[in-house]
Amino acid sequence: MIEMDEIDRGLLRALAQDAGASAGALGRKFGLSQPAAWRRIKRLREAGVFTRVKLDLDREALGFGVTVFLGIKLATKGRVSLEDFERAVSAIPEVQTVEHVLGLYDYRLRVVARDIPDFERVLRRRIMTLPGVGNVEANVLLSEERLPGPL
Repeated sequence: MIEMDEIDRGLLRALAQDAGASAGALGRKFGLSQPAAWRRIKRLREAGVFTRVKLDLDREALGFGVTVFLGIKLATKGRVSLEDFERAVSAIPEVQTVEHVLGLYDYRLRVVARDIPDFERVLRRRIMTLPGVGNVEANVLLSEERLPGPL
């Protein structure tokens, strides 16, 4: 674990809000020179505190108005390897996240679709045909009140 001071934490919060912020702008915000801010950001990245800069797309603006969380219980764990299921489900473009979880279901998926009929098509033709899929529970996202941010 890397030691961080308040400036490091502030840099992370600022980068979580705007990953494209320049080192010069961040330096001015935190009373650092551009090279000093850049060195701190580089040190945090090299320590693995953050691994990449991510473009956050507006799904609705791109025509994906429905987000559904699926809980999937594999029917036959012994006959289908988890790696086979993960590889197959990760190849579906509408599946945004694949999380192997402990609890009622084996996996939790975040799926985007243009609308409910489009989601039904993805569910029937792609997800339900995956190796080992047993029980599936769907929860449609109504609103998202808090977006992920820094710890």
